[in-house]
Amino acid sequence: MKILILIYSDPESQRTWAGLSDAQRTEDFGEYAELNAELAASGELIMAEALDQSYSSSVMVRQGKTITTDGPFDDADEQVAGFYLLECTSRERAIEIAARIPDAHYARVEVRPVLDLSGQAT
Repeated sequence: MKILILIYSDPESQRTWAGLSDAQRTEDFGEYAELNAELAASGELIMAEALDQSYSSSVMVRQGKTITTDGPFDDADEQVAGFYLLECTSRERAIEIAARIPDAHYARVEVRPVLDLSGQAT
């Protein structure tokens, strides 16, 4: 089953990250590298990326017109900071992996199954 793990950032987690020492940040990055290597070796890792939080656009089409708004906005409580796309044997395995993500210690990490729409008519 494909699983998307979303890593969120909010003002509190940003303050926590800013308060970490260089050694603590280096340790977190090392934990990410170790986790990524293990997931790649096991064949579970499809993709993992951090997202630029300084700019985003929301796009909607209404009555044939494309409407865009730029962000992120100061009043937004949370932003998606990164993600993992995995191939896991179970939801429990995905939760086990999510708990190993360093940001899970001070931010919210969400586990979502990816719907298989391959059988849908196009």
